[in-house]
Amino acid sequence: MKRAVILLSGGLDSTTALAIAKSEGYVPYALSFRYGQRHAVELDSAGRVAESMGVAEHVIADIDLRRFGGSALTDDVDVPKGRETNAMSDGIPVTYVPARNTVFLSFALAWAEVLGASDIFVGVNALDYSGYPDCRPEYIDAFERLANLATASGVEGRQRFHVHAPLIELSKAEIIRRGVRLGVDYGLTSSCYDPGEDGRPCGFCDSCLLRAKGFAEAGLRDPLLVRFEKEA
Repeated sequence: MKRAVILLSGGLDSTTALAIAKSEGYVPYALSFRYGQRHAVELDSAGRVAESMGVAEHVIADIDLRRFGGSALTDDVDVPKGRETNAMSDGIPVTYVPARNTVFLSFALAWAEVLGASDIFVGVNALDYSGYPDCRPEYIDAFERLANLATASGVEGRQRFHVHAPLIELSKAEIIRRGVRLGVDYGLTSSCYDPGEDGRPCGFCDSCLLRAKGFAEAGLRDPLLVRFEKEA
């Protein structure tokens, strides 16, 4: 059985990437981060997802990116609310966390080398947040080249690292449909950038709006919203 490290935020995309890795026969090792994000309730979701999907191990690494700030997710900056979908890809949004995916993938690479795992899965998507520089195909390709240049295993030829971004060219509706086919329970996930203390999504941030659009286009009700309706 092949091992793979999966970056798992607890959101819709990363959960789908985990399901895809499992469907392709990988033994998944899930890696999440407590990085000072204002939506830290996503880590509760990551834990639920990891448990329900039977990962081999789930690690939550601590990195305090609030020390640098520079993002609405790690600094005293308002999260945008109520934006039109076409406005979300107009430039780099304030929810971009400087170099976040590079930091996360570097941790994933370190763990993969220790595990003897040649594969890393990340749920980045270039269609929804085309303004994010670290969600583009050319970035993923560049990091994969770096991975094989910057590790002892890569240089010595013991491992050839591959960074898988299976969702990168899919719409949110396509991602949801694929996850549903794989049996993903999206009621366990959390996507909101500014949720309530109980994890209830705000419904108006970019992430909430894109998630709602995806479920609507997929012709499905969001099971997360159904869960909160039942709890009300």
